[in-house]
Amino acid sequence: MPTTQIHGIIGYTVTPFGPNGEGLDLDALGRSIDRMIDAGVHAIAPLGSTGEGAYLSDAEWDQVSEFSIRHVAKRVPTIVSVSDLTTAKAIRRARFAEAKGADVVMVLPASYWKLSEAEILAHYQAIGASIGVPIMLYNNPATSGTDMSVELILKIFHAVENVTLVKESTGDIQRMHKLQLLGEGQVPFYNGCNPLALEAFAAGASGWCTAAANLIPQLNLDLYQAVLSNDLARARALFYRQLPLLDFILKGGLPATVKAGLELAGLPTGEPRKPVFALNESGRQQLQTLLQSLG
Repeated sequence: MPTTQIHGIIGYTVTPFGPNGEGLDLDALGRSIDRMIDAGVHAIAPLGSTGEGAYLSDAEWDQVSEFSIRHVAKRVPTIVSVSDLTTAKAIRRARFAEAKGADVVMVLPASYWKLSEAEILAHYQAIGASIGVPIMLYNNPATSGTDMSVELILKIFHAVENVTLVKESTGDIQRMHKLQLLGEGQVPFYNGCNPLALEAFAAGASGWCTAAANLIPQLNLDLYQAVLSNDLARARALFYRQLPLLDFILKGGLPATVKAGLELAGLPTGEPRKPVFALNESGRQQLQTLLQSLG
């Protein structure tokens, strides 16, 4: 699909579990997807950090991937995170997602051993050669332990034909400025750090990859619309209004805070899978206060 179709607010789903983190609750997953699509998000992204993709068995991953793609049903594009520790496993996931109808796959170079730039490039080349759909290169050293320089990202972008999107989650706005400058405005990049949303759009980001769309989709969408309308005053006001919640989600951990927020909104999705803790009572009260203040 044309990369230009991936824009705006990209909603990242949680993976709902049953009691004690056991079993999948696909009905709750379907309702969480519908909540975001009905609100107007521009794409849905299952199995990322928010979706606890790293904590699922292969069978569970397949179930969530297939169900999500089928449930979205092309109402909006679906971006499936296929990251895994080995190249072979990531290729298996990428092929599976493509076969089920994913529009884009997202790849984070997750590894136990520190990878060299040559190893990272070879990882993306192997995945790219195995599938036909676009790849969103994902840089998030906080979770992967691998920090790709802008120069390496651009090298991969030019070397692998179907790496056509870049998700930048370091929280360093200078990376985005550099992507825009060195990429000569030809590299579609997406912000993956919630508190950077306003600056990222100002730097030319094509979209905002966010789990906040589970809780405050309208505010997220209004910010994007204000940016498109070149209404800086409105964009700034909308951003600062939601910033305390964006900060809270980031610091409290995405699965824990978003799952707690969905439960407060009347959609229980279970707790995160251990060793990750659920949000504690004081955190839940703080989250409830923040959500109530946003109406």
